[in-house]
Amino acid sequence: MRLQRLTGLEQDKIIGEYKDVMAQIADLLDILARPERVTTIIAEELTALKQEFGQTKIGARRSVIEHNAQDLGTEDLITPTDMVVTLSHTGYIKSQPLGEYRAQKRGGRGKQATATKEDDWIDQLFIANTHDYILCFTTRGRVYWLKVWEVPQGSRNSRGKPIVNMFPLQPGEKVNVVLPLTGEFRSFPADHYVFFATAQGTVKKTALDEFSNPRKAGIIAVDLDEGDYLIGAALTDGKHDVMLFSDGGKAVRFDEDDVRAMGRAARGVKGMQLEDGQSVIAMLVAEDETQSVLTATENGFGKRTSIVEYTRHGRGTKGMIAIQQSERNGKVVAATLVRADDEIMLITDTGVLVRTRVSEIRELGRATQGVTLIALDEGAKLIGLQRIVENDANDGGNEPAGSEES
Repeated sequence: MRLQRLTGLEQDKIIGEYKDVMAQIADLLDILARPERVTTIIAEELTALKQEFGQTKIGARRSVIEHNAQDLGTEDLITPTDMVVTLSHTGYIKSQPLGEYRAQKRGGRGKQATATKEDDWIDQLFIANTHDYILCFTTRGRVYWLKVWEVPQGSRNSRGKPIVNMFPLQPGEKVNVVLPLTGEFRSFPADHYVFFATAQGTVKKTALDEFSNPRKAGIIAVDLDEGDYLIGAALTDGKHDVMLFSDGGKAVRFDEDDVRAMGRAARGVKGMQLEDGQSVIAMLVAEDETQSVLTATENGFGKRTSIVEYTRHGRGTKGMIAIQQSERNGKVVAATLVRADDEIMLITDTGVLVRTRVSEIRELGRATQGVTLIALDEGAKLIGLQRIVENDANDGGNEPAGSEES
């Protein structure tokens, strides 16, 4: 075919396309000028859609409309992470990532867990996952739930947030026991328990699964008599001995199996028989026979006694002598389980604090009066003694990854 004929065919194609476009423009202008044509076209298009997508049953749909296919809570967005949670003596709580304690090499001196004021120190420290629960018990026998991720995070130089501001507490009510549910306690097993003791000598054991239904407003954990208050609570597996200490210098040690499991609303049973005017000041759960019991009196005296000397007796008895109560000693104000490498803090009613090593306190028998723990000013009294747990976060955390001992 000659080039002249090819050029002529191309011209005919272009002229044909031009005529088609002009005809389409004329048709569209006619539609815009005539509203009845617009209505007709809309009706035809809707009829075609109905024939293609319509249902035979009136009101039936091919798809389901949901406002939210999956309800996501705040916790669903929290990454499971191990945290170091610290609670100070004055009630400040905070959390920090565990990784902050694993940056030192072997032989390091460790890191301070938190910054505290001169009249404060770390009273409790534990490692828990962000999705673990913390049970917080109050002096009025109520329990509140707290997830680790709800604990405010802070740096090592911050004090944290007052734990009393995190719950709807009543006037005069204080959080005095915090129990983290980690490890074997994490799933609220029915064969593990919370063991309670009150100031009037009542004890109670409740299965842990009774606390598996969290409520923001809290619930009653132990029913208290008028004037009584909760002095201690501990997680147990049903295989330990429980020790109660009175301010009259007596102690009773019994197998926790002597107390049957009861419901949350139960009052409990007699754990220790008290004389008039006396009260229980401490509840301890014995771990093993290598521990010692450190007792202290209001006049600044105390002693360390091997736990072996506290023989097991029946529940509800007056108990045995823990430390001789005399005019020199005064009432017993504290008792705690310690080991030789622990440190303790002594607190007086005038605000004086003395930190000392347990190894510096001589180990004596039960029937002795003890030695001087702190020299008190005229009129001052010792009001408390507590083990310091500040350095527990460094256990096993000073080895770098990949070192020969990590």
